[in-house]
This record gives sequence, structure tokens and C-alpha cells, in this order.
Amino acid sequence: MIRRTDTHPDLTRPDVGAPFFSTWRVGTPERQRQTVEAVAHTWTRRPWPTADLLAYHVYTGHDGTTLLHHSQWTGEPAYESFVKTHRQERVDEIDTVVPGIERVALDRYRRYRSRERAAGDMRVPGLIVAVRIDFEPGAADRRRDWADLVLRALAEDPVGHRGLVSAHFHLAGDGSHVLNYAEWESAEAYDRVLAAPGEGVGTPTELWDRVRTYPGVKGFTGSRYEHALGLVPE
Repeated sequence: MIRRTDTHPDLTRPDVGAPFFSTWRVGTPERQRQTVEAVAHTWTRRPWPTADLLAYHVYTGHDGTTLLHHSQWTGEPAYESFVKTHRQERVDEIDTVVPGIERVALDRYRRYRSRERAAGDMRVPGLIVAVRIDFEPGAADRRRDWADLVLRALAEDPVGHRGLVSAHFHLAGDGSHVLNYAEWESAEAYDRVLAAPGEGVGTPTELWDRVRTYPGVKGFTGSRYEHALGLVPE
């Protein structure tokens, strides 16, 4: 059996060996809503495919055109087995309801480190910001050090990031980039941090300067999302 939930995923659960993120481009806010409901209907009328899939979540992009999908697997072989036996029938049914979906990319990760939510913090994130940090070819071994720098900078400036609930740094399996999945209290809280001069990544400290100018970093791409659907086994 499958249960639909509004609860956000736990990015730090230790049994997740293969966190995957993928992007679908659907075109309009209405098609975003239609696709989320098509995913929910398609999945909930079938048995949960395997105990090795721990959770599946879908997010709507603030751009009005995209969806972010996050699935938590015990390991990559379990996903490969799912692709062979269960994936296509779900894709076909969703595409019948909402034709023309562009499945842009599926990225495979390992979570490296997190700035976890404080003990007793019960806030429900109102905004998810997914930031992709691309690295130059040959710089894959620098990604851990860069994430360590960011976490140190955050720890030294908690006031400058008021409204940040947690941040989770994932290393792409192909070595090309880092994904920071950041939970924020609200879009307004995130905007206040971006707009405040001298705070956040704009703070003129040695650590943030090193983050911004870190050797091997090609660039940053950030996208905003709201949690729309969670599916978990009963």
C-alpha cells in the first residue's frame, strides 16, 4: 500500500544509499498541477514497487514550468531493477494524462554533509532552494573541501542566515557538481537574506571570499521549489 503525505523528506536518514533528483519540464502552472495529480493517481493505485524505495517526493518550481523529483533508494541496483520492471508503465500512464512532458535529467548522488535543523526546530519549510555548483573537469576531488568551507561559513554567521532550516550537500556521481538542497522557512525569509547587504554569501569575510572564489568552481545555478507531493509505503 502507498500513503500520500505532506511531510517533507528526511534528507539525513541513514538507510538512503542512493538519493536521486530529476527535473521535468511541463510548460505551465496548470500542467504542473495536472502532472502532480497524475503522478499521485498513477502511483497510489499500484502497490509500492519495492522496499528498497524509501520515499518519492515531487516539487513544483516557482518558474511555473518545472517539477523536481526526489527519490530515496537503498542503493542504485534497486533503482535499476525498478526501471526494468515498473517504471515504464508509470511513465506511460502519466504521459497519457499530460502529454509532452520533457524529462530533462536524472542525477545520481551521495549525500556528503548537512547543516541539520536545530534540535527542537519544528518549522515546516515553505521553500526549497536547489543550488547546483558546477566544477571544472578534473576538480571533482575539491568538492568536499568546498562544501566544508560553506558549512564553516554558515556556522560562523547564523544571524546572516536567519530563516534557513537546513542545508544538505550532495556529490554527483559523475564528479561534475555539488547539489545543495536547502530548506527555508519561507520565500520571504530567503529574499530577506539575499537583499540584506553584508549578510549571507555577500558578507565580506575570509571564509565567504574563499567560497566565492574557490578554485575549480565554474558557476552556480539556483532554483526555487515548493513541496507538492510525498509518497511513502504504508
